[in-house]
Amino acid sequence: MSDNAIEIKGLKKVYKGRGGAPDKLALKGIDLNIPRGSMFGLLGPNGAGKSTTINILAGLVNKTEGSANIWGFDIDENPRNARANIGIVPQELMFDAFFTPREMLEVQAGMYGVPKEERRTEELLKAVHLLPQADAYSRTLSGGMKRRLLVAKAMVHNPPILVLDEPTAGVDIELRQQLWNYVRELHARGTTIVLTTHYLEEAEELCDTIAIINHGELVACEPTKQLLKRVDEKQVVIELGESLSAIPDSLSAFNSQLLDQNRIAVKISQATANVGQVLVAVQEAGLSVRDISTRETDLEDIFLQLTSSKANKGSEAA
Repeated sequence: MSDNAIEIKGLKKVYKGRGGAPDKLALKGIDLNIPRGSMFGLLGPNGAGKSTTINILAGLVNKTEGSANIWGFDIDENPRNARANIGIVPQELMFDAFFTPREMLEVQAGMYGVPKEERRTEELLKAVHLLPQADAYSRTLSGGMKRRLLVAKAMVHNPPILVLDEPTAGVDIELRQQLWNYVRELHARGTTIVLTTHYLEEAEELCDTIAIINHGELVACEPTKQLLKRVDEKQVVIELGESLSAIPDSLSAFNSQLLDQNRIAVKISQATANVGQVLVAVQEAGLSVRDISTRETDLEDIFLQLTSSKANKGSEAA
């Protein structure tokens, strides 16, 4: 048995153009392994191919080329077993307006062949904080409640893999924290979590490994800590006691920017310079420091660098 929960090799998807429109190559031969028990982030700009990848795994979209295994089962050769081992929480909020949350979970469990005595409807409703609304029509639920109900629906058959596609979109801060607390509990019990999100700080905090897709290609797949070291840069913001109209000569050797007449931002490579050298340059200019703050490289910096550079290369080639 493989150590990977999901294995993708050479995955391609071409959407045929209609009415004379050109074909769209949504995935360009992706290779991706998601380890069992990981909290895995799948990131990328809108239209990068994230949802196409997830929909192929869910059996909602047919791939053009390549292979995909879920928990050791090929999605073509053993589609039933493959889908039994994965739960998908989609972006879209799709519900039958006249079903209650309790009824929806019961129907979903029945569709997966879960015997009545093994169903966990009450447990799941309690876990996603929907027990008080268990018998209310789904049309009366708020957007955040519907989002949490989708998580419960994805877990009715107790799959070892849970894929969350933009799960906290439109959810307020309190509900987001409740959702992530539940996801952390699932992960602690051994569930493999695959997350797509536009909240990059969320991915940075939660995920142990992150893959970035751009224009249908995999541009990065590394442990989060290793990925954050790709840009070895720190920004130092210095508030001065004096007013400036230009960057002093002593700071011209650094990547410096005048934010306003009293503040300078200096970007330094941690491999070649340090904050102490910047402060010495400030003193050499005869300036006094009232306050100083630093900002380390974060996932947003890495994400923008990887996706922007790829886009720029594509535009240059065109």
